[in-house]
Amino acid sequence: MRSFKLSLWSLMGVLLATMAQVADAGEVNAAVAANFTEPVKQIVELFQKETGHTVKLSFGSSGKFTSQIKEGAPFDVFLAADEKNPKLLEKEGLAVEGSRFVYALGKLVLWSAQPGYVDDKGHVLRQGNYNKIAYADPKLAPYGLAAKETLEELGLWNVVQSKMVTGESITQTYQFAATGNAELAFIALSQITKDGKVMEGSWWIVPAHMYNPIKQSAVQLTAAKYPAAAKAFMAFLKSEKAVAIIRNFGYELP
Repeated sequence: MRSFKLSLWSLMGVLLATMAQVADAGEVNAAVAANFTEPVKQIVELFQKETGHTVKLSFGSSGKFTSQIKEGAPFDVFLAADEKNPKLLEKEGLAVEGSRFVYALGKLVLWSAQPGYVDDKGHVLRQGNYNKIAYADPKLAPYGLAAKETLEELGLWNVVQSKMVTGESITQTYQFAATGNAELAFIALSQITKDGKVMEGSWWIVPAHMYNPIKQSAVQLTAAKYPAAAKAFMAFLKSEKAVAIIRNFGYELP
């Protein structure tokens, strides 16, 4: 009988703890830079299991999200592809002061869906044996700006203008090349990386000195409906489990 009572009390304890977790659970509405799509999906899965909070993800360009947040879009956290936009929101009082941090350092690659098409030095750019090269809008997407900086560094920016195809985000840019509408595309290494290995096509990892560092920064927004849940998610991004996932997709950490 005593054993039965102890089991009953243990069960009640578990139920009460579960009820308390549900009561405290909140939803995090996250605006996420498109290049971070796959890593954040894995991170969110772990976060939800461990905390009971839920996360709603929206993907797009950092520039567009910044404009939407200024116009009152109901986001709780912003995982941008740069530092500039989160800093701007912080300066304007739309982000929680002191919450901003760099969660990943992005890497730019020149990529083709065709194996053997891109050499490991990027000489294919100078050879000009292509009709279209895609990149994300540099006004909206930090990876697009990095692509422009790279072409300028190589002295090719003006040369390739007639061949450029502009995507609204890094996801659309990837699609241009993946579907064959462009032979080449400047994209994020994370888009073609899984478990630390590039999985498809051919590529050139652009040397970091050719473009300004892509310091992908996260920030909690002041309009968060569930501030505690938003803060917990931001903290989880720094955890060992999240960092391991981030590294698996080819990012470096600051």
